[in-house]
Amino acid sequence: MSSVDFSQYQQNGFYDEMFDSDGTIRPAFRPLKESLDTMSTRRLTQLQYASDRAQRSIGMTFNVYSDDQGIERILPLDLIPRIISGKDWNLAERGLQQRIFALNQFLDDIYNEQKILKDKIIPEHLIRSCPSFLEQCIGVKPPKDIWCHIIGTDLIRDKDGEFRVLEDNLRCPSGVSYMLENREILKRTLPDVFEKLMVRPVADYALRLRETLEYLSDLPDPTIVVLTPGIYNSAYFEHSYLAQQMAVELVEGTDLVVENNFVCMRTTKGLEKVDVIYRRIDDDFLDPLNFRKDSVLGVPGLFDVYKSGNVALANAPGNGVADDKAVYAYVPDIIKYYLGEDIILKNIDTYLCSRDSDRKYVIDHIDELVVKQTDGSGGYGMLIGPHSTQEEQKDFVKRINANPHKYIAQPVINLSRVPTLIDGIPEGRHVDLRPYILYGSEVKIIPGALTRVALKRGSLVVNSSQGGGSKDTWVLYEENEGPPMSSMMQQQNIT
Repeated sequence: MSSVDFSQYQQNGFYDEMFDSDGTIRPAFRPLKESLDTMSTRRLTQLQYASDRAQRSIGMTFNVYSDDQGIERILPLDLIPRIISGKDWNLAERGLQQRIFALNQFLDDIYNEQKILKDKIIPEHLIRSCPSFLEQCIGVKPPKDIWCHIIGTDLIRDKDGEFRVLEDNLRCPSGVSYMLENREILKRTLPDVFEKLMVRPVADYALRLRETLEYLSDLPDPTIVVLTPGIYNSAYFEHSYLAQQMAVELVEGTDLVVENNFVCMRTTKGLEKVDVIYRRIDDDFLDPLNFRKDSVLGVPGLFDVYKSGNVALANAPGNGVADDKAVYAYVPDIIKYYLGEDIILKNIDTYLCSRDSDRKYVIDHIDELVVKQTDGSGGYGMLIGPHSTQEEQKDFVKRINANPHKYIAQPVINLSRVPTLIDGIPEGRHVDLRPYILYGSEVKIIPGALTRVALKRGSLVVNSSQGGGSKDTWVLYEENEGPPMSSMMQQQNIT
């Protein structure tokens, strides 16, 4: 019976994470390749089918809002993991810590003293015109001066294999449940190679998340809840999963009420005070008395309780301004301003259409660039120039000229590729990387990530809503590192 066949695998000039440019297998991938060489394609297909069934059996599904059929989908898990060496990961870790420290100071500054605006490092009109900048948050001081508690920063590897930041997600980043469950599935699917490689564990994420939330309260045993928009939200599985893993209540807005300037949860025993809310509801819908008046998802008066310091919210309202794609272009300056350091993880070159010279360049080269809405997400509201029609390009030129501050542009980045099973045959597919960061008593980077993969041949769009899939991400210890005993116990599911 034939084994997995790499004989026709093509790199096509992209940075390949498994093979060097001359076709040599990179050291981190060698044990995996040896294992695949002994496995038949039929066996791998069986394992893939079992993986899909496992996802459905535990409810790992999501809805796409733009899909009128309302069909629940799984995020396809490819069984060839993405492997990252300890050396590469440690560099990314330092860069992410630097970035989060600086962005947290930036958020605290723009909602309070606004020194960075007064010193003209960032144009004030850029912040004021940002849809996610909340005037209601001016003067607010969140618990422990932490604004961004749970972060999912998207990285890519460029043509030289160097990590670069694609975008920041400081509001309600999703996908961590897939990282955790993908790991459980792959540990059962490829147990021998998993143990041989000594992969860093991610199983303690829920514990770390709970510790992060507890840190926001001065109480010894604070009451924590996860606030969800409800079962029709595309990430509801994740909301319920994390609440269960942390052993806290999953609530909707109607389960909470403001009483005497405290937030309380309705229970069968009466009202119970809530101290920390991990909210998975967007800013606009949090509180109809302070934000969108038509919201039925939030809690009337919640923001007033938050401002008085009687409840902690993670993440803090107003964080979206740091996600803005125009603000992204200034992150190197933000890091230099607050930390006095050069950026470790570089940005992608970015053109701001609000600048006359940048706008002219973007319009003249629109067929070569990726154009994005500054407040867009999910792969929507963007144009990939080389893959677009002239009509689409003309439409975007009109949009840019009508609202230049709403658009940025970047060169097309050829995302790195990882072998991916397509009908049992390994083919190169483009990937990105979403590490998860927790900011409590310290900034903690979880040593794993959600790798999203563009399953369509030639596609650079990895988003699940547009046909993307996922891979388990195996971060290795460095050669001179040994896993602590607690990590070894996690690998064996003892803890």
